Amino acid sequence: MKYPFAIWILAIGAFAIGMSEFVIMGLLPNVARDFDVTVSQAGQLITGYALGVAIGGPILVMLTIKWNRKLLLLALMIIFILGNFAVSLSPNYPLMMVGRIITSLAHGSFFGIGSILAASMVKPEKRASAMALMFMGLSLSNIFGVPFGTLIGQNFGWKMTFVIIAFIGIVAWFGILFVVPNQKQTVQSSVISELKILKEKQLWLTLAVTLFGFSSVFAFFTYISSVLTDVSHVHENLISYLLIIFGVGVTLGNVVGGKLADKDLNRSLKSIFIVFILYFILLYFIQMNGFLMVAGIFFFGLIGFSMSPSLQFKSTLISQDAPTLASTLNQSAFNLGNALGAFIGGVVVTNLPLASLTLIAPILTFIGLIFLFISIKVERKEGRFAT
Repeated sequence: MKYPFAIWILAIGAFAIGMSEFVIMGLLPNVARDFDVTVSQAGQLITGYALGVAIGGPILVMLTIKWNRKLLLLALMIIFILGNFAVSLSPNYPLMMVGRIITSLAHGSFFGIGSILAASMVKPEKRASAMALMFMGLSLSNIFGVPFGTLIGQNFGWKMTFVIIAFIGIVAWFGILFVVPNQKQTVQSSVISELKILKEKQLWLTLAVTLFGFSSVFAFFTYISSVLTDVSHVHENLISYLLIIFGVGVTLGNVVGGKLADKDLNRSLKSIFIVFILYFILLYFIQMNGFLMVAGIFFFGLIGFSMSPSLQFKSTLISQDAPTLASTLNQSAFNLGNALGAFIGGVVVTNLPLASLTLIAPILTFIGLIFLFISIKVERKEGRFAT
């Protein structure tokens, strides 16, 4: 086997977490009806989760910094499992929000620590690909987990969806317990050594690259259903199939992005950002045709998510002595990027023609590209892993 089986186990955990995060989007009307709130109010469950990842993840990492990584992953999966069971048992909206926030605490830390652990299991030249393989679980959750969870929720009640997610988490927990190696950490982290990284310019530049570079993905994707129906004139019944095609593109993008990052990290990121900006301009014309959008949405997922493993890998290189906080903060930047993209997209679709979204969204990627060039310049000046 090219990659250790333990990385596939981590991917199962990533699948469960991704399913828990995104399935709520398809269940908002059901939740709103059951708790007698508006769909907009139910949508705050998404915001609460994102803020839990962005703020709670780094705090949890600092509180558990001396823990063994395998032990911490097991603890995080227990938090995740309990959080999903709490959601499934929620008698009202406020308690469901609490359950969602509890669940979110596991998200950033799991991906931050899991990606470091995955990279440590392979040779240095395959580290980015190993991270990409773990993140593939997140991608696959969009192809299989979200449609399946939505179907279960619509037929058996949304609470059953979160029970099933909790059981997938239990499978991942046992997999981590029995398969993931209990490696000794070569460098013993401490709160002080991890916090020192907050003084690094390179950290904040990398987080800015992630925040702006990735936000354009969600500026467009958040409103993809509206674009497909109102601009591409795709029948509403076909949208779920197109989203599966998008998910396939996302999965391949993770693989391709990991392999490119292994070859030349900074060059691959520059290429992906530039190609993504140009592709948005092409997408402006493609979106007018429903048939072309079948390919259009596939390549959007492939190009957009190919930056994901590269950005995560870049965050771990900032400090070899204390990579955990940087890696987890990068997950915070991803989630804040999701929120920023959705907000900017909302402003655009409210004030401008829907079709113009493909011309406004790449501005965010362009800002990320500027930060990337500044980051590379600083790396070269400091003589650190510049390529």
